[in-house]
Amino acid sequence: MKKRIERIFASKYWWLMLLVVLVGLNYLAFIIHSRFDLTKEKRYTLSKATKNLVSSLDDDVRIDVFLKGDFPSGFRKLANSTDEFLQLLKDRNGAKIHYRFISPQDDMPGARGTYEDSLQKLGADYINLTVQVKAGQENKRVYPFALVTYKDKQELVNLYPGGKKAIGPQELNSAEALMEYQFAKTLDGLINPEKPLLAYSTGNGEPVDYRTYDLQQTLQQNYKLFRFNINEQKIIPDTLKALLIVKPSLQFTEEEKLKIDQYVMRGGKVLCFIDNLIAEQDSLHYKPETIAYDRNLNLTDLLFKYGVRINTDLVMDLQCDFIPLAVGGTKDKPQFEFVHWNYYPLFGSNNNHTINKNIGLVAGRFVNSIDTITAPGISKTILLVSSSNSRTIATPALISLNENRNTPEDAQFKRSNIPVAVLLEGKFTSLFRNRASRSQIDSLALYGTPYKGISENNNKIIVVADGDMVMNDISPKEGPLPMGMNFYTVGSQYEYQFANRDFLLNCLEYLVNKPDIIEIRNKDIILRLLDPQKVKEQKSRWQFINIALPVLLIILLGLIYQQARKMKYAA
Repeated sequence: MKKRIERIFASKYWWLMLLVVLVGLNYLAFIIHSRFDLTKEKRYTLSKATKNLVSSLDDDVRIDVFLKGDFPSGFRKLANSTDEFLQLLKDRNGAKIHYRFISPQDDMPGARGTYEDSLQKLGADYINLTVQVKAGQENKRVYPFALVTYKDKQELVNLYPGGKKAIGPQELNSAEALMEYQFAKTLDGLINPEKPLLAYSTGNGEPVDYRTYDLQQTLQQNYKLFRFNINEQKIIPDTLKALLIVKPSLQFTEEEKLKIDQYVMRGGKVLCFIDNLIAEQDSLHYKPETIAYDRNLNLTDLLFKYGVRINTDLVMDLQCDFIPLAVGGTKDKPQFEFVHWNYYPLFGSNNNHTINKNIGLVAGRFVNSIDTITAPGISKTILLVSSSNSRTIATPALISLNENRNTPEDAQFKRSNIPVAVLLEGKFTSLFRNRASRSQIDSLALYGTPYKGISENNNKIIVVADGDMVMNDISPKEGPLPMGMNFYTVGSQYEYQFANRDFLLNCLEYLVNKPDIIEIRNKDIILRLLDPQKVKEQKSRWQFINIALPVLLIILLGLIYQQARKMKYAA
């Protein structure tokens, strides 16, 4: 038997067969990609929604990623993560998915300029980074974007939604966590190009001027947005996917509330950004103080029935934005200094929902607090809260610029997590249940919308106690600014765009779009950073374990081996 095995191994056919098997295995490994995801958060596993999208493609998808070049380690890691994710898509449908990495400074084919020129025309904004090169340091414009092309349609994917001035490990980690969602949302928009209908409510003093410029431009990219006057229309049609009520200033009538109420009962989604008080920054341009008092919008009973109440108070926070105050100089040439303005609070979240997952601070102005009320069958989720150093003041209240000339007393700011935005979900009960008049019921039936005392299916409403959150400032030089950007800080060291736009889009996507795609936002990647203090204290120990110890072990094993040979073959 032993000799027979030796003859088989000695045969040239055996070695030929072994060679064929090895070549075959290598070829299979080349064309078939598979991996086992052992990470706790399933980092390298596509969600079911993404898999379905990629599998349903009936044409090629070309993805150009503009992250090629010499970048700091953070953006190199982002480029590697993008490559890994796109390889997952390609593994799912290799015949349809094609991607490549391009430097924005490269020339486009056909002498049409550089890719950078094309990106700027598409609205991509770059980030300035200082990069170490052989000659020293140089500034480089980085475009963390991918351009997805499908059936002659193109759309940009923002790979780093962290903003220009928030570049750190946490922001880069959030960008990686959101990557699948960003690509899935883009692919879904290209595959299903029909845009949902949104209505911007008018008729109650809602702004329609330059302050809504960014809101309109932002929403028109993914939705069909038009104005809808509740006064003039008999009903709010069911074809509208959502109704936006933004910063109304005039009182709502009972008939208007009935239209909103019945729209909700029929399954219509409502997104409210409401200022319950008259308190405007413009008033402080003419005199150094103003009084904040109730607008009396007549919405309290409607919102109360749904499970929420906007209070007639003001939230003040030590975590806040800046305004300039004159601190010296002459009347003709005053000297200004930026100070924290506690009436411009910056709100965070507990990352407790897909809406507020992985978003930054959201800026508010003269914001009211919100209380949740017991409502049968309604669940409430707090979306935005104040910091741990905040307070509320009752109204009417005197707001004075002189308040912030001196540092506020921290002892007054004892409250934390004051809610200012709430998501309501469940089967809502009508405010007009058992109180609607016969004429109101007949009028609704006449227009094909029978009166409902309770919603048949689960529905969603989002209430935010600040109308300015989705408004934009305007600059004499730059024109309308993005929402979340403070006009006073433009061009200064404090210039920053807060996450107001992201919050608005997330709210609408959760209310209107496909829930399975929105759920992808829940994906979380845990940032496991080294403890700097432990690294410093244990540096020598780990250097010895990782560098010197393996060498010493090899030398020791070599000595033992040599000694064993000597003992074995000793005469």
